[in-house]
Amino acid sequence: MEQIDRRVTDNVRALTRPLSLEAWQQGGKWFHYEGHAIFCRMEGRGDPLVLIHGYPTASWDWCRMWPLLVRHYRVMALDMLGFGFSDKPPRHPYSIDDQADLHQGWLEQLGLKRVHLLVHDYGCSVAQELLAREQDGELPFAIASVCFLNGALFPEVHRPLLVQKLLSGPLGGLFSRGLSRRAFDTQFRRLFGGHRWPTVQELDDFWHLLTYNNGRGVLHRLIHFMEERRCHRNRWVGALQRAGQPLRVVYGRVDPISGVAMAHRFDELIPEADVVCLQRVGHYPHYEAPEAVFDAFQTFQSCRVR
Repeated sequence: MEQIDRRVTDNVRALTRPLSLEAWQQGGKWFHYEGHAIFCRMEGRGDPLVLIHGYPTASWDWCRMWPLLVRHYRVMALDMLGFGFSDKPPRHPYSIDDQADLHQGWLEQLGLKRVHLLVHDYGCSVAQELLAREQDGELPFAIASVCFLNGALFPEVHRPLLVQKLLSGPLGGLFSRGLSRRAFDTQFRRLFGGHRWPTVQELDDFWHLLTYNNGRGVLHRLIHFMEERRCHRNRWVGALQRAGQPLRVVYGRVDPISGVAMAHRFDELIPEADVVCLQRVGHYPHYEAPEAVFDAFQTFQSCRVR
Protein backbone atom coordinates (compact mmCIF):
# COMPACT_ATOMS: atom_id res chain seq x y z
CA MET A 1 0.00 0.00 0.00
CA GLU A 2 1.30 3.39 -0.96
CA GLN A 3 1.71 5.99 1.79
CA ILE A 4 1.10 9.58 0.73
CA ASP A 5 2.36 12.79 2.33
CA ARG A 6 0.03 15.72 2.98
CA ARG A 7 2.71 18.36 2.29
CA VAL A 8 1.40 20.70 -0.40
CA THR A 9 2.24 24.16 -1.64
CA ASP A 10 0.67 27.22 -0.07
CA ASN A 11 -1.15 28.17 -3.25
CA VAL A 12 -2.85 24.76 -3.47
CA ARG A 13 -3.84 24.93 0.19
CA ALA A 14 -5.35 28.37 -0.31
CA LEU A 15 -7.62 27.00 -3.02
CA THR A 16 -9.29 24.62 -0.58
CA ARG A 17 -11.15 27.31 1.33
CA PRO A 18 -14.64 25.80 1.33
CA LEU A 19 -17.56 27.37 -0.44
CA SER A 20 -20.21 28.32 2.11
CA LEU A 21 -23.36 26.24 2.08
CA GLU A 22 -25.31 29.27 0.87
CA ALA A 23 -22.88 29.84 -2.00
CA TRP A 24 -22.99 26.14 -2.84
CA GLN A 25 -26.76 26.22 -3.16
CA GLN A 26 -26.80 29.49 -5.11
CA GLY A 27 -24.29 28.11 -7.60
CA GLY A 28 -26.40 25.07 -8.38
CA LYS A 29 -29.50 24.26 -10.37
CA TRP A 30 -32.33 21.73 -10.32
CA PHE A 31 -33.66 19.19 -12.79
CA HIS A 32 -36.52 16.70 -12.54
CA TYR A 33 -36.22 12.95 -12.11
CA GLU A 34 -39.47 10.97 -12.08
CA GLY A 35 -41.32 14.05 -10.85
CA HIS A 36 -38.81 14.91 -8.13
CA ALA A 37 -36.51 17.96 -8.01
CA ILE A 38 -32.80 17.09 -7.97
CA PHE A 39 -30.11 19.61 -7.03
CA CYS A 40 -26.87 19.59 -9.01
CA ARG A 41 -23.74 21.63 -9.65
CA MET A 42 -21.54 21.74 -12.76
CA GLU A 43 -18.42 23.80 -13.32
CA GLY A 44 -15.05 23.72 -15.08
CA ARG A 45 -13.69 22.52 -18.39
CA GLY A 46 -11.91 19.36 -19.41
CA ASP A 47 -12.63 15.67 -19.04
CA PRO A 48 -15.98 15.04 -17.30
CA LEU A 49 -15.54 14.11 -13.64
CA VAL A 50 -18.59 12.95 -11.68
CA LEU A 51 -18.51 13.20 -7.88
CA ILE A 52 -20.90 10.94 -5.94
CA HIS A 53 -21.46 11.69 -2.25
CA GLY A 54 -22.11 9.51 0.77
CA TYR A 55 -24.72 8.87 3.47
CA PRO A 56 -26.24 10.84 5.16
CA THR A 57 -24.71 14.00 3.72
CA ALA A 58 -24.76 15.56 0.23
CA SER A 59 -22.73 16.99 -2.64
CA TRP A 60 -21.53 19.84 -0.40
CA ASP A 61 -19.10 17.28 1.05
CA TRP A 62 -16.96 18.07 -2.00
CA CYS A 63 -16.82 21.83 -1.38
CA ARG A 64 -13.18 21.79 -0.23
CA MET A 65 -11.98 19.87 -3.29
CA TRP A 66 -14.24 21.64 -5.76
CA PRO A 67 -11.97 24.70 -6.40
CA LEU A 68 -9.03 22.38 -7.07
CA LEU A 69 -10.90 20.03 -9.37
CA VAL A 70 -12.64 22.64 -11.54
CA ARG A 71 -9.26 23.94 -12.68
CA HIS A 72 -8.64 20.62 -14.44
CA TYR A 73 -11.98 18.93 -15.15
CA ARG A 74 -15.58 19.50 -16.05
CA VAL A 75 -16.84 18.66 -12.58
CA MET A 76 -20.41 17.67 -11.83
CA ALA A 77 -22.21 16.47 -8.73
CA LEU A 78 -25.77 16.08 -7.56
CA ASP A 79 -27.61 15.52 -4.31
CA MET A 80 -29.11 12.08 -4.68
CA LEU A 81 -32.82 11.60 -4.09
CA GLY A 82 -33.46 11.81 -0.35
CA PHE A 83 -30.30 13.82 0.35
CA GLY A 84 -29.29 17.47 0.72
CA PHE A 85 -31.28 19.98 -1.31
CA SER A 86 -32.96 17.36 -3.51
CA ASP A 87 -36.50 16.17 -2.84
CA LYS A 88 -37.02 13.66 -0.03
CA PRO A 89 -40.32 11.88 -0.77
CA PRO A 90 -41.39 10.16 2.47
CA ARG A 91 -42.60 6.87 0.99
CA HIS A 92 -40.14 6.45 -1.89
CA PRO A 93 -38.54 2.97 -2.19
CA TYR A 94 -34.97 4.28 -1.98
CA SER A 95 -32.28 1.99 -3.35
CA ILE A 96 -28.77 2.00 -4.80
CA ASP A 97 -30.27 0.78 -8.07
CA ASP A 98 -32.56 3.81 -8.18
CA GLN A 99 -29.69 6.20 -7.46
CA ALA A 100 -27.69 4.55 -10.25
CA ASP A 101 -30.70 5.08 -12.56
CA LEU A 102 -30.67 8.75 -11.53
CA HIS A 103 -27.00 9.18 -12.42
CA GLN A 104 -27.27 7.16 -15.61
CA GLY A 105 -30.23 9.19 -16.87
CA TRP A 106 -28.61 12.50 -15.92
CA LEU A 107 -25.32 11.74 -17.67
CA GLU A 108 -27.11 10.35 -20.71
CA GLN A 109 -29.23 13.51 -20.93
CA LEU A 110 -26.05 15.59 -20.82
CA GLY A 111 -24.77 13.65 -23.82
CA LEU A 112 -21.57 12.49 -22.15
CA LYS A 113 -19.70 9.60 -23.75
CA ARG A 114 -16.89 9.03 -21.22
CA VAL A 115 -16.66 9.99 -17.55
CA HIS A 116 -14.31 9.61 -14.59
CA LEU A 117 -15.83 8.86 -11.18
CA LEU A 118 -14.66 10.10 -7.76
CA VAL A 119 -16.93 8.56 -5.14
CA HIS A 120 -17.39 8.26 -1.38
CA ASP A 121 -19.26 5.96 1.03
CA TYR A 122 -22.82 5.35 -0.30
CA GLY A 123 -21.56 6.69 -3.62
CA CYS A 124 -19.08 3.81 -3.80
CA SER A 125 -22.00 1.37 -4.03
CA VAL A 126 -23.62 3.49 -6.75
CA ALA A 127 -20.34 3.39 -8.68
CA GLN A 128 -20.10 -0.40 -8.25
CA GLU A 129 -23.59 -0.77 -9.73
CA LEU A 130 -22.65 1.51 -12.64
CA LEU A 131 -19.53 -0.58 -13.27
CA ALA A 132 -21.65 -3.74 -13.28
CA ARG A 133 -24.04 -2.16 -15.78
CA GLU A 134 -21.17 -1.16 -18.04
CA GLN A 135 -19.89 -4.72 -17.97
CA ASP A 136 -23.40 -5.91 -18.88
CA GLY A 137 -23.46 -3.51 -21.85
CA GLU A 138 -26.23 -1.39 -20.32
CA LEU A 139 -24.57 2.03 -20.08
CA PRO A 140 -24.73 4.60 -22.90
CA PHE A 141 -21.37 6.02 -21.77
CA ALA A 142 -17.98 4.63 -20.78
CA ILE A 143 -16.45 4.81 -17.31
CA ALA A 144 -12.84 5.85 -17.81
CA SER A 145 -11.66 5.41 -14.21
CA VAL A 146 -12.97 5.19 -10.65
CA CYS A 147 -11.35 6.57 -7.51
CA PHE A 148 -13.03 5.31 -4.33
CA LEU A 149 -12.86 7.11 -1.00
CA ASN A 150 -13.83 5.39 2.26
CA GLY A 151 -16.81 3.19 1.52
CA ALA A 152 -18.06 -0.31 2.32
CA LEU A 153 -16.94 -1.98 -0.90
CA PHE A 154 -16.99 -5.30 0.95
CA PRO A 155 -19.92 -5.70 3.38
CA GLU A 156 -18.14 -8.39 5.37
CA VAL A 157 -15.67 -5.82 6.76
CA HIS A 158 -18.10 -2.91 7.22
CA ARG A 159 -18.47 -1.73 10.84
CA PRO A 160 -21.59 0.48 11.18
CA LEU A 161 -21.92 3.05 13.93
CA LEU A 162 -24.54 2.62 16.66
CA VAL A 163 -26.76 5.25 15.04
CA GLN A 164 -26.69 3.30 11.76
CA LYS A 165 -27.65 0.08 13.54
CA LEU A 166 -30.57 1.82 15.22
CA LEU A 167 -31.75 3.41 11.97
CA SER A 168 -31.69 0.06 10.17
CA GLY A 169 -33.51 -1.76 12.98
CA PRO A 170 -37.25 -2.38 13.50
CA LEU A 171 -37.69 0.98 15.25
CA GLY A 172 -35.66 2.87 12.67
CA GLY A 173 -38.55 5.11 11.68
CA LEU A 174 -39.07 6.33 15.23
CA PHE A 175 -35.36 6.82 15.79
CA SER A 176 -34.99 8.66 12.48
CA ARG A 177 -37.69 11.19 13.25
CA GLY A 178 -36.44 11.63 16.82
CA LEU A 179 -32.75 12.03 16.01
CA SER A 180 -31.44 14.98 18.01
CA ARG A 181 -28.78 17.48 17.08
CA ARG A 182 -26.70 16.38 20.05
CA ALA A 183 -26.81 12.72 19.01
CA PHE A 184 -25.93 13.67 15.44
CA ASP A 185 -22.94 15.77 16.52
CA THR A 186 -21.62 13.01 18.78
CA GLN A 187 -21.86 10.28 16.14
CA PHE A 188 -20.72 12.44 13.23
CA ARG A 189 -17.59 13.69 15.01
CA ARG A 190 -16.56 10.07 15.55
CA LEU A 191 -16.05 9.76 11.81
CA PHE A 192 -13.26 12.33 11.74
CA GLY A 193 -9.67 11.31 12.32
CA GLY A 194 -7.98 14.12 14.20
CA HIS A 195 -6.24 15.73 11.24
CA ARG A 196 -9.06 18.24 11.19
CA TRP A 197 -12.24 18.35 13.30
CA PRO A 198 -15.48 19.92 12.02
CA THR A 199 -16.23 23.35 13.46
CA VAL A 200 -19.53 24.28 15.09
CA GLN A 201 -20.51 26.15 11.92
CA GLU A 202 -19.71 23.13 9.76
CA LEU A 203 -21.76 20.89 12.02
CA ASP A 204 -24.60 23.42 11.68
CA ASP A 205 -24.34 23.13 7.91
CA PHE A 206 -24.22 19.33 7.84
CA TRP A 207 -27.24 19.25 10.18
CA HIS A 208 -29.10 21.72 7.97
CA LEU A 209 -28.56 19.51 4.92
CA LEU A 210 -29.67 16.42 6.80
CA THR A 211 -32.87 18.00 8.17
CA TYR A 212 -33.72 20.11 5.10
CA ASN A 213 -37.18 19.30 3.73
CA ASN A 214 -37.99 16.76 6.47
CA GLY A 215 -34.77 14.81 5.89
CA ARG A 216 -34.94 13.03 9.25
CA GLY A 217 -38.12 11.34 8.06
CA VAL A 218 -36.31 9.31 5.38
CA LEU A 219 -32.99 8.39 7.03
CA HIS A 220 -34.27 4.95 7.98
CA ARG A 221 -35.41 4.34 4.40
CA LEU A 222 -32.12 5.43 2.86
CA ILE A 223 -30.07 3.18 5.13
CA HIS A 224 -31.49 0.06 3.51
CA PHE A 225 -28.33 0.28 1.39
CA MET A 226 -26.54 -1.73 4.10
CA GLU A 227 -28.78 -4.71 3.36
CA GLU A 228 -28.47 -4.08 -0.39
CA ARG A 229 -24.71 -4.36 -0.10
CA ARG A 230 -25.10 -7.81 1.42
CA CYS A 231 -27.69 -8.92 -1.14
CA HIS A 232 -25.69 -7.68 -4.14
CA ARG A 233 -22.27 -8.50 -2.77
CA ASN A 234 -21.30 -10.90 -5.57
CA ARG A 235 -22.46 -8.53 -8.31
CA TRP A 236 -20.77 -5.45 -6.88
CA VAL A 237 -17.50 -7.08 -5.77
CA GLY A 238 -17.42 -8.96 -9.06
CA ALA A 239 -17.69 -5.64 -10.88
CA LEU A 240 -14.50 -4.50 -9.14
CA GLN A 241 -12.68 -7.72 -9.94
CA ARG A 242 -13.66 -7.62 -13.62
CA ALA A 243 -13.09 -3.88 -14.13
CA GLY A 244 -11.01 -3.07 -17.18
CA GLN A 245 -10.46 0.57 -16.25
CA PRO A 246 -8.06 1.87 -13.59
CA LEU A 247 -9.34 1.78 -10.00
CA ARG A 248 -7.82 3.42 -6.95
CA VAL A 249 -8.80 3.47 -3.28
CA VAL A 250 -7.82 6.51 -1.21
CA TYR A 251 -8.74 5.99 2.41
CA GLY A 252 -8.46 7.63 5.80
CA ARG A 253 -6.66 5.19 8.05
CA VAL A 254 -8.56 5.98 11.27
CA ASP A 255 -12.05 5.66 9.81
CA PRO A 256 -13.97 3.48 12.31
CA ILE A 257 -16.40 1.99 9.77
CA SER A 258 -14.63 1.49 6.41
CA GLY A 259 -10.95 2.20 6.85
CA VAL A 260 -8.06 -0.23 7.23
CA ALA A 261 -10.10 -3.45 6.97
CA MET A 262 -11.75 -2.28 3.75
CA ALA A 263 -8.39 -1.29 2.24
CA HIS A 264 -6.81 -4.64 3.14
CA ARG A 265 -9.77 -6.49 1.63
CA PHE A 266 -9.41 -4.47 -1.58
CA ASP A 267 -5.71 -5.37 -1.64
CA GLU A 268 -6.58 -9.06 -1.20
CA LEU A 269 -9.37 -9.40 -3.75
CA ILE A 270 -8.67 -6.90 -6.54
CA PRO A 271 -6.02 -7.61 -9.17
CA GLU A 272 -3.18 -5.07 -9.17
CA ALA A 273 -4.81 -3.24 -6.27
CA ASP A 274 -3.97 0.46 -6.09
CA VAL A 275 -4.41 1.74 -2.53
CA VAL A 276 -3.37 5.05 -0.96
CA CYS A 277 -3.39 5.52 2.82
CA LEU A 278 -3.90 8.90 4.53
CA GLN A 279 -2.66 8.96 8.10
CA ARG A 280 -4.71 10.68 10.86
CA VAL A 281 -7.67 11.00 8.49
CA GLY A 282 -11.09 9.47 9.06
CA HIS A 283 -14.19 8.72 7.02
CA TYR A 284 -14.39 12.05 5.15
CA PRO A 285 -10.92 12.39 3.59
CA HIS A 286 -12.11 14.84 0.91
CA TYR A 287 -13.34 17.17 3.66
CA GLU A 288 -10.62 16.52 6.23
CA ALA A 289 -7.59 16.50 3.91
CA PRO A 290 -8.69 17.81 0.49
CA GLU A 291 -5.18 18.67 -0.67
CA ALA A 292 -3.94 15.13 0.00
CA VAL A 293 -6.92 13.57 -1.76
CA PHE A 294 -6.48 15.91 -4.72
CA ASP A 295 -2.80 14.99 -4.93
CA ALA A 296 -3.64 11.28 -4.81
CA PHE A 297 -6.32 11.71 -7.47
CA GLN A 298 -4.06 13.70 -9.80
CA THR A 299 -1.27 11.14 -9.42
CA PHE A 300 -3.76 8.40 -10.24
CA GLN A 301 -4.92 10.25 -13.35
CA SER A 302 -1.43 10.98 -14.62
CA CYS A 303 0.14 7.58 -13.87
CA ARG A 304 -2.66 5.11 -14.45
CA VAL A 305 -5.27 6.67 -16.70
CA ARG A 306 -4.66 6.95 -20.42
